[in-house]
Amino acid sequence: MTTVLVVEDSLTDMKLMTYYLQQAGLAVVSANSGEEAQEKLHSHKPNLIILDVVLPGQSGFELCREIKTDPHTSEIPVVICSTKDTDVDKMWANMLGADAYLPKPVEETELLRTIRQLIK
Repeated sequence: MTTVLVVEDSLTDMKLMTYYLQQAGLAVVSANSGEEAQEKLHSHKPNLIILDVVLPGQSGFELCREIKTDPHTSEIPVVICSTKDTDVDKMWANMLGADAYLPKPVEETELLRTIRQLIK
């Protein structure tokens, strides 16, 4: 089964994305900080990561850079999902290796279409 790691500190956004993903038949592992995400990343080996930018402690941008520079995790697709929706934010995410960028509030069909494209 395809597993998605959702890194999100907003309980509302976490529940919404988890619902969308589970309805699409995907397994969901959740983390609400970059540090927790690092632990779950190594224990669950997800097929894809959905990453918020504004997180307690380590930012999503920092975590994305770490994921993409680590040879053990660099091939895992990362989707940034954030309220920060400027061209600069999108450019920064792209420079750090993110595979896609979705603005919040996340739209179910857009989220699932993006995920399907990345985990073929």
